[in-house]
Amino acid sequence: MKKLSITILCIVMIFGACFAQNNKKAKYIFLFVGDGMGISHVALTEAYLADRAGKTGSEYLSFSKFPYTGFVTTYSASSFTTCSSASGTAFSTGYKTINHMLSIAPDSVTKLKSVSYKLKEKGFKIGISSNVGVNHATPAVFYANNISRTAYYEIGLQLWQSGFDFFGGGSFIQDKGKNKNLQSLEDITKNNGYAITRGIKEINEISAKTEKVVAFFNANNEVQNLPYAINRKKGEAKLSDIVEAEIKFLKAREDKGFFIMAEGGIIDWCAHDNDAAGTVKEVIDLSEAVQVAVDFYSKYPDETLIIVTADHETGGITLARTGGGKQGFASLDGQKGSVGVLDKEKGRAICDSINNAAGVGFSTKGHTGIVVPVYAIGAGAELFTGKFDNTDIPRKIMKAAGFEF
Repeated sequence: MKKLSITILCIVMIFGACFAQNNKKAKYIFLFVGDGMGISHVALTEAYLADRAGKTGSEYLSFSKFPYTGFVTTYSASSFTTCSSASGTAFSTGYKTINHMLSIAPDSVTKLKSVSYKLKEKGFKIGISSNVGVNHATPAVFYANNISRTAYYEIGLQLWQSGFDFFGGGSFIQDKGKNKNLQSLEDITKNNGYAITRGIKEINEISAKTEKVVAFFNANNEVQNLPYAINRKKGEAKLSDIVEAEIKFLKAREDKGFFIMAEGGIIDWCAHDNDAAGTVKEVIDLSEAVQVAVDFYSKYPDETLIIVTADHETGGITLARTGGGKQGFASLDGQKGSVGVLDKEKGRAICDSINNAAGVGFSTKGHTGIVVPVYAIGAGAELFTGKFDNTDIPRKIMKAAGFEF
């Protein structure tokens, strides 16, 4: 009888532990989006890192060793192959829309509410960041609504109206409108209660009394994005710098938690250029930014959820070498800049030659419709396994936080 009682007690304890594990609520939520990052982009980067280390195979990225993984379908309401704004709308609002629309339903009228607004209503502090312009498609789907993703000025006007706490990344695209004849978005944002900072030093010195900030990390307004990783000079900011500042700012001001969306937007641009070397450097950049969140997770493991995924795949990357032999991914180090900064006449040829030397191929300069990976760790991470649609992402985020969608 005594042995039976002990056995029953052990079973109760085990089930109790499992129940407690499954009922941990995510208080600190990170959603990282590798724009255009398919499983082949991850595989290429891991193979490159292994080759650099003198090995054949794969060297894990910060997120590819997460304990929970899955696959996400990306088609839009209008096409099997999505664009960033349509896919972003799906994983921000939970609903499909037509390509090139931004958090607007296919009827072109109904405004869709993003998960960031839903969490804001629950008391979460909100941070939206990217290494491209703050009013580019992916960051914009979390705070704006427009029938056109390229209505940058109109989208930018909605940034301050969101009331979100932290925006970080590249500066406004079309800051004074398409014809440069309108009031500066930067000035409007500042006049409506947001502090504006530039560079790592200014955001690190911001006053504790500052409640809302737009932190620009690009060098100037002429180039709205941060430097490509392959072109970056010493001292220039990168995505991990933004995420580090974002965490610091939000954690000091949160009460009920925070939600951070951080986009590695230049992965997509490099893949559009069929630039394998540039693509690898950008995926590594994203991995380093995720590592900042992982370091935070190590301090708050029971309350933190980190999700890493993509909006779609770009480029149709293949890793193949005919005739056998060593793959030679490390030959990508021979490229000293992105296609855009290499010699205008020879840049494409240089890039193609290095791609070939590494045994990396591209099937398109556009997007593809294949599923993309999702990686998760922390409270509620088990929700992000198997194959599911991108519209399920915000629903799972809300569930992990303990709320109805």
